[in-house]
Amino acid sequence: MQPVLNIEDVKCVEVALTRVGVSVSELMHRAGYAAAQEVLELGGVDNVVVLTGLGNNGGDGWVAAEVLLSKGANVKVVSPIEPDQLSGDLARQVAQSAVRAGVSLVVGPSRDELEDLLSTADVVLDCMLGTGFHGEVRAPFDIWIECVNASPARVVSVDVPSGLSGQTGHAASSCVVADMTVTMLALKPGLLADDGRDVCGAIVVAPLAEQTERLVVDADPVAWRTDLGDYLEVLPSHAASVDKYSRGSVLVVGGSRRYTGAAVMAARAAARMGAGYVTLATPASAAFAAQTHLLEIPVVPLPEDADGVLTAEARDVVVKLAERSSAVLVGPGLRVSAGTVGVVSALLETDVPLVVDADGLNCIARLTSNDLPSYPEVTRRRAPLVLTPHRGELGRLVSKDVPSPDSLAEQLEAARKIIWADGGSELVVVAKGTATGCVGVSRAVLPKPGPASLATAGSGDVLAGMMASMLAQHAGEDVDLALLAAYVCEVHGYAGTLAAERVGTRAVMATDVIDVIGLASDSLEEHVTYPDGAQEG
Repeated sequence: MQPVLNIEDVKCVEVALTRVGVSVSELMHRAGYAAAQEVLELGGVDNVVVLTGLGNNGGDGWVAAEVLLSKGANVKVVSPIEPDQLSGDLARQVAQSAVRAGVSLVVGPSRDELEDLLSTADVVLDCMLGTGFHGEVRAPFDIWIECVNASPARVVSVDVPSGLSGQTGHAASSCVVADMTVTMLALKPGLLADDGRDVCGAIVVAPLAEQTERLVVDADPVAWRTDLGDYLEVLPSHAASVDKYSRGSVLVVGGSRRYTGAAVMAARAAARMGAGYVTLATPASAAFAAQTHLLEIPVVPLPEDADGVLTAEARDVVVKLAERSSAVLVGPGLRVSAGTVGVVSALLETDVPLVVDADGLNCIARLTSNDLPSYPEVTRRRAPLVLTPHRGELGRLVSKDVPSPDSLAEQLEAARKIIWADGGSELVVVAKGTATGCVGVSRAVLPKPGPASLATAGSGDVLAGMMASMLAQHAGEDVDLALLAAYVCEVHGYAGTLAAERVGTRAVMATDVIDVIGLASDSLEEHVTYPDGAQEG
């Protein structure tokens, strides 16, 4: 797994490196060298334009320019001011060194001059604004960014693309769209979510020092990004001596007269993910419609009110069904009422592995007055519990007065409020967004995010069904819940990719994703088991 650090924690690692003998000057020189090496490895690099800012990010660019010149590249550095005018001592020194070495310098070019210069470049090295950037981009960098994005050259950004917040992942109105980002020491949350996904390109981490790995871990990473090999311990068993019950049984509790499809999709997804037996419990008026779509899945009609929503009388029936199941999913299409709140509350009191999604989460929010962290007894249980909120649902769970999380970092912070209040190891919050964090008591795990084609109605219901299916297949096992949840997210993401290949990026519907869950699971499992492509003979 790769550690992800908040920006403030990256600064702490830099300070820690100086304490073990790696000076700030040495860090800058290593950062510049790492950036230059990545540029050279692109191949076909004769002409390089380096755009530098006024701080240490610009200093990295000056070092890189001198390295590239020594490797035979034709390098031109564009600076807003003369090197002697740079206020930072270190940045000024490396700039002066590069000029003495023969690096060509262009100071404060007009737009036309910059456009002409970039038109002949093979690579543009973006060293304008670093991890300390926030707000809007000021002149002249806003104009420079426009020119970079309009140029045909390949773009490599150092640490973060200029104009992107490395913490929040939000881009200013002017932001470099890079082909590659060479980020120093560790991944930052803003590179992995929201606008960061669109503007960073391929991400390369440059550790800069042999002590970095230890110091980054000591800094308590905000999350860990998974590699495929990490999932080996949570793959389902492939023993031949199984039957439909030993593969796990899933109960899906959801639906309403108005929202029948959500529960149907969740039940189908649970079956496609490998559960041997799936049952759907839904309001009586939705049961017939559900059954027409679920030939292999039994549908149990439940007591309902005049609006086709579960009543309190459904509670005992649902609990009995749950006690005969390996795992339960509650929430898709459920709606929020006194009856559904009672059903969700009853399921939380059982000892069956449970996934709570959609309106199940909204029922918890109502039950706890939008302050779940103040009511940890609601989620404290002996059996596994997985909550799968998107940003809006997560916001409703932790506060009615504070805006919902609008970045990966805020998602993780909000999820941890729930986890740490509960304090148990049986709870995981799958905080969904442009990047998803699977947050457990000991760590947050970031699976590879899925494609934009998953931004479609019903996609979350599919994920919830898949999640319940995997809980059922691992029922009774001592498994890393956060890692298991991340694996399900990764299969879901790859299924979205396969669905897009079949029907087109903008045409994907949730049912298309369901149809390829098995193919996605098999493919990922093969790559997890044989990461180098070598298979047993």
